[in-house]
Amino acid sequence: MIERIDAGPRMSEACIHGGIAYLAGQVPETAGADIETQTREVLEAIDALLAQAGSDKTRILRAQIFLADIADFAGMNRAWDAWVTPGQAPARATVEARLANPDWKVEIVVTAVV
Repeated sequence: MIERIDAGPRMSEACIHGGIAYLAGQVPETAGADIETQTREVLEAIDALLAQAGSDKTRILRAQIFLADIADFAGMNRAWDAWVTPGQAPARATVEARLANPDWKVEIVVTAVV
């Protein structure tokens, strides 16, 4: 059985199967804001979706971070480091990629245990 959260015609915000939550890429609310603000917004969205799935950030297995400009790596890490629970950091990859909206600086995808 697959549980879908906020399922739409094109995608779901999250799918849960076999005790694992697979979140869609989360993007910032404030287009054009600085990288730390956008990263905080994305992490808040992840927290909210994980709560809906019955999980939290300490149960994240993997995070994939997409930056529109790799020069924003340090700023993104400042927001990330303030958010992640010490000793509970997931496996993580960060890459530079062209994002769907040119005003977005960051998109994050996570997979977590429920």
